[in-house]
Amino acid sequence: MADFRVSVLLIVLCAIAVSVESKYMVYDTAQGVVKGKLNVHLVAHTHDDVGWLKTVDQYYVGSNNSIQGACVQNVLDSTIQALLADKNRKFIYVEQAFFQRWWRDQSEATQEIVKRLVSSGQLELINGGWCMHDEAAPHYIDMIDQTTYGHKFIKQQFNVTPRIGWQIDPFGHSAVQAYLLGAEVGFDSVFFGRIDYQDRNKRKGDKHLEVIWRGSKSLGSSSQIFAGAFPENYEPPTGFYFEVNDDSPIVQDDMDLFDYNVQERVNDFVAAALFQANITRTNHVMWTMGTDFKYQYAESWFRNMDKLIHYVNKDGRVNALYSTPSIYTDAKYAETDSWPLKENDYFPYASDINAYWTGYFTSRVGLKGYVRMLSGYYLAARQLEVMKGRNKAGATTDSLGDSLGIAQHHDGVSGTSQQHVANDYSKRLAIGQKEAEVVVAESLACMVSSKPGCGSLATSFQQCPLLNISYCPPTEADLSGKKLMVVVYNSLGWKRSDVIRLPVVSENIAVYDSSGKEVEYQLLPIVNDTIALRNYYTTAYTGKSPSSTPKYTLAFTASVPPLGFTTYVISTTKKQASNSINEAFYKHSESGKDGVEVGTGNLKLIYSGSEGTLSQYVNSRSSINIPMKQSYSYYAGFDGTTGEQASGAYIFRPNGTYSIGPQTRTPITILNGPIYDEVHQKINPWIYQITRVFKYKEHAEVEFTVGPIPIDDGVGKEIVTQITTTLKSNKTFYSDSNGRDFLERIRDYREDWDLEVNQPIAGNYYPVNLGIYLKGDKSELSLLVDRSVGGSSLVDGQLELMLHRRLLYDDGKGVAEALNETVCVGNDCRGLTVQGKYYLRIDPVGEGAKWRRSYGQEIYSPLLLAFTEQDEKTEANFQVSTFSGMDSSYTLPDNVALLTLQELEDGKVLLRLAHLYEVGEDKDLSVMTSVELKKLFAKRKIMDVSEMSLSANQGREEMEKKRLVWKVEGSKDDKPTTQRGAPVDPQKLVVELAPMEIRTFLLTLQGKTIPRRLVSSDLIPQ
Repeated sequence: MADFRVSVLLIVLCAIAVSVESKYMVYDTAQGVVKGKLNVHLVAHTHDDVGWLKTVDQYYVGSNNSIQGACVQNVLDSTIQALLADKNRKFIYVEQAFFQRWWRDQSEATQEIVKRLVSSGQLELINGGWCMHDEAAPHYIDMIDQTTYGHKFIKQQFNVTPRIGWQIDPFGHSAVQAYLLGAEVGFDSVFFGRIDYQDRNKRKGDKHLEVIWRGSKSLGSSSQIFAGAFPENYEPPTGFYFEVNDDSPIVQDDMDLFDYNVQERVNDFVAAALFQANITRTNHVMWTMGTDFKYQYAESWFRNMDKLIHYVNKDGRVNALYSTPSIYTDAKYAETDSWPLKENDYFPYASDINAYWTGYFTSRVGLKGYVRMLSGYYLAARQLEVMKGRNKAGATTDSLGDSLGIAQHHDGVSGTSQQHVANDYSKRLAIGQKEAEVVVAESLACMVSSKPGCGSLATSFQQCPLLNISYCPPTEADLSGKKLMVVVYNSLGWKRSDVIRLPVVSENIAVYDSSGKEVEYQLLPIVNDTIALRNYYTTAYTGKSPSSTPKYTLAFTASVPPLGFTTYVISTTKKQASNSINEAFYKHSESGKDGVEVGTGNLKLIYSGSEGTLSQYVNSRSSINIPMKQSYSYYAGFDGTTGEQASGAYIFRPNGTYSIGPQTRTPITILNGPIYDEVHQKINPWIYQITRVFKYKEHAEVEFTVGPIPIDDGVGKEIVTQITTTLKSNKTFYSDSNGRDFLERIRDYREDWDLEVNQPIAGNYYPVNLGIYLKGDKSELSLLVDRSVGGSSLVDGQLELMLHRRLLYDDGKGVAEALNETVCVGNDCRGLTVQGKYYLRIDPVGEGAKWRRSYGQEIYSPLLLAFTEQDEKTEANFQVSTFSGMDSSYTLPDNVALLTLQELEDGKVLLRLAHLYEVGEDKDLSVMTSVELKKLFAKRKIMDVSEMSLSANQGREEMEKKRLVWKVEGSKDDKPTTQRGAPVDPQKLVVELAPMEIRTFLLTLQGKTIPRRLVSSDLIPQ
């Protein structure tokens, strides 16, 4: 009986199987743009942070998933397979730091498949930088470099030039991004997700989310770009997330199964499309179909989008299509509508009433300083690499370029990653720095030798990356029977003189120039606070305690030719130390009298001896005599324990302002020398300040040491300093955009909407990369910085900089960690101490730009120092002791900077020249200028010059022909009228530069290396 039942069951099952028909469904996804309908452009994308909650490598391989389940390998593997399943599917990818890792792992067959996908437009590489850089903290040179690094690979592998900017996640957007990293790299449009919530609401109502963004008043319409802010960040509309673990309803179109919902999903789609159409001009809207680290199972997204396109288009009310930002941009352009004009920038950014994202302008200020220091070092190292010739095997500057590119990410230098990720950024930078140091040492060793070629280098150079904390083993060594050779390299295109400061152990020393002439120097004692900081952080950095303790800071003035070096010799003397000699080295005053004058040159700072504070700024040359005060205070960070918005890595939300000062009167200490004077102030147990006034300079240098910030009271603190004058600035001040243009800021005011003031402190903070200044009726006060920080003018006549932050609560914006940086040496863990500098000066109105621009370049590109010992009996110091890479009679104009001099893998040389001034910024220097390439490259024949786009991935002329010309509402003529430098005559080889213009060239130079050719006749006579 049992056998009979089994037989019947088998017959029934077979009958059912025979009767079931295949239900394979072919979805029509081929639809393009349809005129007369609302077109919904579905842009499939992933946003892959190059470090944030996990390190860049952890994100790539998918490790450390207890923090975040994210694997970029899976994203790219999965997406390529999904694209192959349907030729109509499209996808965009941005971060080349990830893509290039993935590309190296692929077989030749897979690489060919990817090339076809790129060629067909199914896979579009947009933005194209090494990362999606931040727009507040990076310097514009770093933004250019990291973009160039990514664009180079895309051009080499796919012969493609990205044409769309995709800055969807940075926390506010800079003017430099619009015109320099947008229009000048050949982009036709740029899209982003984060703008102020008040600004967004107004733009929605006015249909002004999409604009023509004119970021540079100097370059005007010649560098404007179509810019689109998304209605609600960079994610899909609510209900249209299709990762396998997302909770949005899928499109269930099998009528034989439960939960069939095609019409419901179509209705949802149409409703969302119409809502967006009501706040967007033209009949085209973009849906960003993806978000952070999505498409790890890409088929889940594409399957649902296939169905939506198919059924929505059958419904007919709107038109849905697979698209990319390029297709969307072309569709917008084809409408031929004019667009509203946007000028300046999108800072500061607030996501709601108490959430101003202005804290990150200063977050992880130590990392910000490290990035800025290495940025200038990278510029100099690449120059030296050109002069020696790029190594075909061995050390190059590429590793430092890679790590700096990664660090520009909008959770990198911004300071908004988790601590272990910040450590990873620093580790990568240190590795890159080490390799670049080898390049620098080899190049200098080659250049100081007169022997042809650089095969066997007799000279071994050391460098001192921890010189900022007075740690430099070569200068601290016992020089008995030896002399220390100091090579000083100047990466700027003009001659400069600057003060070199080195720690030494003995006062019995002297300094000589390359001709053997003794030069003026001074010795000042190193204070105990500096030694304690030095010993702790040297041990933290090197893993071992310093073997010696310097007693003095040796200072002398070095004069260095443009794009060249000079040498100095430090040796011991037989003079015996005595009280009279010590007195000559420095004068120590703790007088409590009033009116203490500091400075022996034109600039003098007057201190109140009884109060121990700055009281007056005097410049005898410019007849400036203005009361001035400097103070410290801190903002208590809002703790968020009541569920309200906390101050954190991103957010600045102060909860009270508290002045900082000594509990009891502490007299100032003044140290005098023939080169500069120092004023030492111990503000409190965790703030120490040294102010330097140089004899031959007309600005003051303020070195601050802040930390560890105390948190024993359970209160996070944000430390600021204020410079207060009597200047009547009328709520107006000026801050830079990524170190380039200066933008006008007005307290409690926004140009684009009527600001509702709800955070009067945080809402008036702006990023400061180069400097910040204000103007009175007759004078202007300027501050320049050595790294990116936040700053403002909250009171007329006063400038404020935030120097350091230590907070105890997460601000709820994603990083899931309090900004509480600590450093450990063994079991000795302390809050992070930060040492940095800012520079201040007062000029007559209209004259401050010269100092801001010229000295700003010197801050970015400090003199590079290298050291080597020789026997004191050696007569010849170096066979080549002074050198310039330029014609000995030539220097770059005062308004021109050499941004890039780099030898590429193919032997060509990448050159960038920048005009430093804006239109109308200076009466003498805001003019057309020129550079003579023949004199810049002395003794090397220039075989070919090709002008390129800013990122050097296409010819400039080709780029200009391709770029879309957009119409602005109310303008009669949209043809650019801005002055630009003329094309370079191949015979004259003169480059013209208009105000704020940057020009990029690829050069073919005769000869493999520069040194032998330059050294032979370009030595400055001794």
